[in-house]
Amino acid sequence: MPVPSKERVVELLADLVRERGYDLEDVNVVAAGKHSAVRIMVDREEGIDLDALPDLSREISDAFDAVTDFGEAPYTLEVTTPGIDRPLTEARHWRRARGRKVRIESAEGKLDARVGLLDGESVTVVIKEKGVLSTRSIALTDVVKAVVQVEFSRPTAEEMDLAGGVVGSRPSPANTDEIVDVEAPEEGSNK
Repeated sequence: MPVPSKERVVELLADLVRERGYDLEDVNVVAAGKHSAVRIMVDREEGIDLDALPDLSREISDAFDAVTDFGEAPYTLEVTTPGIDRPLTEARHWRRARGRKVRIESAEGKLDARVGLLDGESVTVVIKEKGVLSTRSIALTDVVKAVVQVEFSRPTAEEMDLAGGVVGSRPSPANTDEIVDVEAPEEGSNK
């Protein structure tokens, strides 16, 4: 397979990927000697069942094999989903990140916040300053870079409420008022 251009791969796959219910997020084509590597990144609103990716990968491979301009040389195809380190560059990325903690860089500086509701061309974020939670609206055009952060603790219920509630696969908020009832072992038991 001669190394196809990114544009050619996008042209070939855009309709196929969209018809399967995915967004074509990125294409990366790399020549490695006589071998090429083609990495296709897809995503969708409701998230992706990783068991569905092998089927999509086969369909993409069949689409490559059906065209003559890629030739006969071997290639490696990787169909994947965006990693947590993917920058939020499109409105749909912000919508999918609702409830997640992000680091936002703008002309005003860096800000760690929780993504709230997207409203047209701006997003509401939840920030914590001096222990107090508040919301702020940020125009997407003012964002230089935004990346989801890895969290090791659950957000509070108040934080998630300000962010617009728990969505999709987001973790349930930590409820510090919740009392966990642990069953005591029976008398005489060695539990």
